[in-house]
Amino acid sequence: LYAELIQNRDFEYSTADNGNWHSSYSWVVNGNGMSFSIDTVNPIHVNNPHYVKLDVSQPGSTLCNSGFDGIVLKKNDLYDFSLFAKADNSNSKIRVNLIGPDGKKIATTDISINNGNWKKYTATVKASCDADSASIEIEPLSNGTYALDMISLFPQKTFKGRKNGLRADLAQIIADLHPRFVRFPGGCVSHGQGIDNIYRWKNSIGPLEARKPMKNIWNYHQSLGIGFFEYFQFCEDIGAEPLPVIAAGVPCQNSACVPGKLLSGGQQGGIPLEEMDDYIQDILDLIEYANGDPTTNKWAKMRADAGHPEPFNLKYIGIGNEDLITDIFEERFAMIYDAIRNKYPDITIIGTVGPFSEGTDYVEGWDLASRLKIPMVDEHYYNTPGWFINNQDFYDKYDRNASKVYLGEYAAHLPGRPNNIETALAEAAYLTSIERNGDVVSMASYAPLLAKEGHTQWNPDLIYFNNKEVKPTVGYYVQMLFGQNSGTKYIDNEVKIDNNREDVSKRIATSIVKDNASGDIIIKLVNLVPVNVNADIDLSTISLPASQDASVTILSGEPDDKHAKPLSSSIH
Repeated sequence: LYAELIQNRDFEYSTADNGNWHSSYSWVVNGNGMSFSIDTVNPIHVNNPHYVKLDVSQPGSTLCNSGFDGIVLKKNDLYDFSLFAKADNSNSKIRVNLIGPDGKKIATTDISINNGNWKKYTATVKASCDADSASIEIEPLSNGTYALDMISLFPQKTFKGRKNGLRADLAQIIADLHPRFVRFPGGCVSHGQGIDNIYRWKNSIGPLEARKPMKNIWNYHQSLGIGFFEYFQFCEDIGAEPLPVIAAGVPCQNSACVPGKLLSGGQQGGIPLEEMDDYIQDILDLIEYANGDPTTNKWAKMRADAGHPEPFNLKYIGIGNEDLITDIFEERFAMIYDAIRNKYPDITIIGTVGPFSEGTDYVEGWDLASRLKIPMVDEHYYNTPGWFINNQDFYDKYDRNASKVYLGEYAAHLPGRPNNIETALAEAAYLTSIERNGDVVSMASYAPLLAKEGHTQWNPDLIYFNNKEVKPTVGYYVQMLFGQNSGTKYIDNEVKIDNNREDVSKRIATSIVKDNASGDIIIKLVNLVPVNVNADIDLSTISLPASQDASVTILSGEPDDKHAKPLSSSIH
């Protein structure tokens, strides 16, 4: 989602991220007149300790980076180049070239580098032609020693034109879902691979060179270029509520990382109790960063200094992510919960009830929610299409006076994990029951959201992409149709079927909602029966809009169809 085009721009890749990575990963030197080394003496910032040192004995060699599977350039588009640099010669200069796969220069610019201390340099270049797999070359034009760091290339055409922004097409396809909220940083990233890897939001704000990069449990590098400021800004840009998820003082239940111990999964302790006050203060500071007054709070001032003096109006915060509900978890969760509730009673705190729709953690999580009177809990489950078809009454049976539900992760899984008509329609049928139970289920989000082709660790995902294309799945279109047609009021309805078989009735699902702003009546019909169903719709008991015009959108295909798209038409 982040629009950066240079891989390992900060030279902070590490074997801790991934066993094959290191500080110079993705960088190569072409030519014999220049040596390349990684140095850590007097870096730009303590959080960014590594940088590259080039010793040039004869000009003509280049330092090259091909980005993430190549750099895609578009003819006549502008790109912002930047780096931090210092040199031992006051007359030093570098040439920056964007090179096509055929060796042709697509853009070039020269930058003079001062000797002495680190300084940021910027330039803008225009691509002379399209390229699918370009690279960048940095060519010192004189002898001497050069130190370089935070080498960046950004398209100016980011989403909403934001500096340090998001890839426009990926951000737009998320915006097209009309999401009401965005969860961040998401899943096991939040509570990390061991205590030392818990996501710390303060490392993700401020100048890019001062942010502290980290590995995550999925074994890749996080530059934290998308930090909490960019996240809050994205939510505001698409009209979605932010929903940050913070670790409950314990690491991921799939973590296997405790200093001095070799473990293979399961929750391994938590933040020491004597350190919990500081950890809780960090969470309270996040709320101030989002909502506080910049004239009285230093974290709110950092938000204002980043360009957003107005509050982001944070209303929700999640504590924990499908954790094992152990004594260690419960003690730390209660400490965090009480602190937030006491200082910010208007913030809706969302708890967690484990990774499944049943079992010990589910039961213990709900018991904890009842005892603490948690306003909302986060449920996760991945099940077969049959489960979603046969459990459309799942929330019908919930206590209307208990905690509300945020269905934070769900998807229908088949053998081989495809995303096709069968899985998408099973999810659609289930979503009609979610709408029917809107008094219980306040929010729901399919997971996971994004996956890059060739680097996918989990299937199915909602949106696949490569450097040039975005490839929404059939499941994406179900989410889009529901998101764009969610309405504001559920209308009770009755379905009569001329077939009394239970398996048939469970495969025909409906939801009717009204949008109070437009007056529209929105009818959703889902048919998982492998034959055409002729539907008669009786709206005589509903007050209809004055216009009798209507649009019909149909998403259909064979069960294994992975490429179906919705088709729309008008009726009168």
